[in-house]
Amino acid sequence: MIYLSIYSTFGLLRWSVSGLGSLRVRLYLPTLLLLFLFVAFRFDVGCDWSGYLNQFNVYRSTQFSEILSVGREPAWTALYVFQAWAGLPYPWINVLSALIFFCGIHVIIRRQPDPLACLILLFPILIVNMPMSGIRQAAAIGIMCVAFVSIQKQEIIRFVLWTLAAAAFHSSALVFLLLAPFVNGDFSPRRVVFAAILAIPGGVLLLGTSPAELASDRYIETGLFAGGALFRVGALAITGAYFFWFLSPKWKKRFPEDYKLVAVGSLMMLSMLALLPVSTVIADRLAYFLIPIQAIIFARIPFFRLRTDRAAHVVFPYVFLLLIFVAWMLIGTHFDRCYLPYQTWLFGHPAGLHF
Repeated sequence: MIYLSIYSTFGLLRWSVSGLGSLRVRLYLPTLLLLFLFVAFRFDVGCDWSGYLNQFNVYRSTQFSEILSVGREPAWTALYVFQAWAGLPYPWINVLSALIFFCGIHVIIRRQPDPLACLILLFPILIVNMPMSGIRQAAAIGIMCVAFVSIQKQEIIRFVLWTLAAAAFHSSALVFLLLAPFVNGDFSPRRVVFAAILAIPGGVLLLGTSPAELASDRYIETGLFAGGALFRVGALAITGAYFFWFLSPKWKKRFPEDYKLVAVGSLMMLSMLALLPVSTVIADRLAYFLIPIQAIIFARIPFFRLRTDRAAHVVFPYVFLLLIFVAWMLIGTHFDRCYLPYQTWLFGHPAGLHF
């Protein structure tokens, strides 16, 4: 299968250059470009292909002056309006959203000591699910990656602005405004308690917004169930627990510049478990935003001295995500229907299919 082949090939590539740090960095950008082309120029692939086609038909006649009054996420509506203005056919919405997604993850991954590993570890869950299907949220995730960098730089205004920009594509990003108290200052138990207290009124305000009410109507009161959430949220919870159990003190000492980001991200990964009984769909949607931080944690493992079974720790993320990927393909009810066969229009329209 093409998806397993891609993940396995890139995983073997990363293993083959394990001792060659400069080569890993040089291979990163070509790999990023290949994945962008694979994702952006797919044709009739992804569970939401027809749904976004309907949106394209609805918004293609919208004028720029109507953007704020049409649709719930104005930036996403603006993307359709721009596409129609440029005379681009429907599949180009995938190119535009993928461009935003990959530019966003590039902003955060390029700061990592092993950007190639981060990118590979994003493929089986985040890349296959979001920019290849949920393209609106994919754009928001890309922008939130830029916001996460603002946490590293302790730039609270930029963090808030980038988070609002992400919410203009997918309103679920608004919840990350609750991280604002963590942007400035050090990460400590006292600060966690203080931020949690501040989060209570902030959470109440967010729950009163129209996006929150819509989410409640759609995903809580209707009782919708996302089976894959158990795998994805569970994987994040394991990652968060792994960070605090094995890496936290070492990370704070060796990589203090991004300790706060991964520590707060790990806390959020664990907190997603509490959301599962409320709504598996909401927990799943929010979990996707944290996968870039998961990749950062996993890719950083080889840079620490682990007393025992170091090789097992280094290999663990790749095997762990592979098992989840295979389980999703075998158990999931829609993988074959949504993602197979893979088709691309990069080299011309697939036979018998037209824009």
